[in-house]
Parts: sequence; structure tokens; C-alpha cells
Amino acid sequence: MSEQSTTHFGFRDVPVADKQKLVGQVFTSVARNYDLMNDLMSFGIHRVWKRYFVSISGIRPGDRVLDLAGGTGDIAALLKPVVGDKGDVVVGDINAAMLSVGRDRLTDRGLVSGLRWVQSNAEALPFPDNSFDAVTMAFGLRNVTDKDKALADICRVLKPGGRALVLEFSKVRNELFGKLYDFHSFQVLPKLGRLFAGDADSYQYLAESIRKHPDQETLKSMMENAGLERVEVRNLSNGIVAIHRGYKF
Repeated sequence: MSEQSTTHFGFRDVPVADKQKLVGQVFTSVARNYDLMNDLMSFGIHRVWKRYFVSISGIRPGDRVLDLAGGTGDIAALLKPVVGDKGDVVVGDINAAMLSVGRDRLTDRGLVSGLRWVQSNAEALPFPDNSFDAVTMAFGLRNVTDKDKALADICRVLKPGGRALVLEFSKVRNELFGKLYDFHSFQVLPKLGRLFAGDADSYQYLAESIRKHPDQETLKSMMENAGLERVEVRNLSNGIVAIHRGYKF
């Protein structure tokens, strides 16, 4: 990455140094309507994906878990009952607006104890080595500028025997379904963004960022190169999203 002067921001090439700021502007813009738009974009299926993601995580009572890109608190709310009173969930997100929305939502639901909110960059996590039993990241990795660096840092903060779990949009496995998915993403999504959030451009970027994200096999290799082992891949909804799980030994 350091040898390249540009990287992708959606379908545009931008200076590497600018991407983090541009992504930040997107998520600051969409933070207040993020959950509504997720429901509209996925017809509510994102909630099923997230519940399944946590259900197969292998996370146990008493575990200490880092949930990256967890700003709105969806995954943290599902994790907290799993880790129980003796466990902890640290929610990390680079975007202050997303963290604020998530903290307010979970506080309103009475989920306070055992939750910590930390503004942090996934490429340079502010935690010691071997700190967490598990690291989860749902729908955030594709927005990271240097994904290899982030995956390596995730591996660093995991305890030996710990697991990294990534839920992310991926490559659709059926050609006809893929065409319908493209139509929804590029024709419908920006219009929904304009109608319900007053922001078509951010949702155009989100659709583009999905297409630029590494496919299932590439991400598996990236996780292995970062030091994770026994990396497994599960496709959901015909590959619209995939769960990658790897272990630190």
C-alpha cells in the first residue's frame, strides 16, 4: 500500500491519504439513518445475517470480545447476552458519529454494563497483544484503506486460540441473481438513499465499495497471510455476504 499513490474509493481512484477522510464523511452522513437504510437495502435480512454470524461465532460466556466497525451496536447487542456478566464487549469504530448513535441506542435499551466504546482505527488498534478471545467485524472491512494491515493487527490483539470473524458483502455465486443484485444496488439503492436519507452519493459509494471488496477466496488468503489459520468461509444468501472465520494459534 505504501508504494501506491492511489487507492479505490468506490469506483474512483483517490490518494491513499484521502480515503479515510472520505469514508468518514460517508458514515458521518449516514449515521442517523444507518439502521433504517440497512433494513430498506436488505429487506431486513441483514438482521438475520448478523444473528447467524453471532450464533456460529463460538464465543462463550466470560469471553472478552472486540467488535470492530461496530458503531451502531447491532453486533454488540447480540454479543452481550452471549458473553454474560463475566464477559466484556469492546466496540471499536473509527467514526465518532457512528459510535455516538450506537452508544445512545444501547443505553436506551439498558445495555450498559460490560460494554466499552472506543474510537479506533482498525489498522492501528490501541490494545496490547493477546488481549481478546475473539474479534468480530461486520460490514466494515471493505471500508478500511489497508485491509492487510487491519487483518494483521486483528491477529496481533487476539489471544492464542482466539478467533477472528468477518461478516462482509462478497461475490454472488449465481449469474442471473447477480444481475438482479446489480440492478438493486446501482439503480434502487441510491434512490432509496435520496428519498429516506437525503443522500444518494453515500449509498452509491456503498454499492461501489461492495464490488471492490475482495471475493471469498481472496479474503481467505489475506486472512491466512495475516497469520490466521484454519480459515473457513460460509456463503449466505447466494454469496451476497460471506462469513470468514480464522484462528490464532
